[in-house]
Amino acid sequence: MTLRFGYKASSEQFGPNELLRFGVLAEEMGFDSVFLSDHFQPWMHEGGHAPAALPWLGALGAQTQRVLIGTSVLTPTFRYHPAVIAQAFATLGVMFPERVILGVGTGEALNEVTLGLDWPDSPERFQRLKESIALIRELWRGERVTYDGKFWHVQDATIYDRPEHEVPIYIGASGPAATRLAGRIADGYITTSGKDPALYTDTLLPALDEGLGKAGRAAGEVDTLMEVKVSYHPDRQTALEKTRFWAPLALTPEEKRDVHDPIEMQRRAAELPIERVASRFIVSTDPDEHVAQISKYIDLGFRHLVFHDPGFDQAEFLRMYGAEILPRLRAKYGA
Repeated sequence: MTLRFGYKASSEQFGPNELLRFGVLAEEMGFDSVFLSDHFQPWMHEGGHAPAALPWLGALGAQTQRVLIGTSVLTPTFRYHPAVIAQAFATLGVMFPERVILGVGTGEALNEVTLGLDWPDSPERFQRLKESIALIRELWRGERVTYDGKFWHVQDATIYDRPEHEVPIYIGASGPAATRLAGRIADGYITTSGKDPALYTDTLLPALDEGLGKAGRAAGEVDTLMEVKVSYHPDRQTALEKTRFWAPLALTPEEKRDVHDPIEMQRRAAELPIERVASRFIVSTDPDEHVAQISKYIDLGFRHLVFHDPGFDQAEFLRMYGAEILPRLRAKYGA
């Protein structure tokens, strides 16, 4: 079975230089990929960070040799014109051939509203994402592009530096519409762990299959990436408390929808009990239990597992997971 195991670099929690050291260490410890989210603002005001993804990916690519690098996710529809993203990721693809992935999503108010940008409802955000992907690909494939869409317009545009192999585009989604779109047009599909199992089995994976079917594609044509939230430490209480910084992840979509201020997001998250905070994570002191819980996602069909640890000692996590968890997973699945 072909599996990949990646590392989620927490750009919301660490500054760019520290984060870069972790990305390099991830390659040394045997991880196959390194992804980060592209946020203008973090989830938490106190102790939060938000380094820009584009220059950081260039720095990581220059200091590593083999890991795949990419965004999980970036929004190419508000802060960025899609043509700017097409140019940036074409450049990264030239510099680091067949190592770069563009992960995209519909966006969050936290990143856009603060800049005075309009924040439309979900259907429009979805249509903007769909059109932006079409424009990016047209710019990558065309010599002289004029595009007149509903949201984006370019005239006589050329991306002059393009890689030999086109950068794959992954769509991040937690709902059926964007998941179907991933099945229809994307090279990969990104979602996150720790939610109701029925969401994956009854909603998301059937939507992915539906999208694949509509496009006449085989399942293997789309990489299935699960961002798996884990908290591993020999001490149970330490493993539990590590999740506190990421309490906003435990807020429901209704509780965080349209919140654009990290201070307000932090206030809402601070009201949550630790048990609810930790509910999105696999929290355990036992490496075999981690493998068993991760295996549930592999058994569902996810082939690219990207691990996100919530703690502040990321070097400790990378060494422990690289030494104790990844070898067990590879042995179990012959990967």
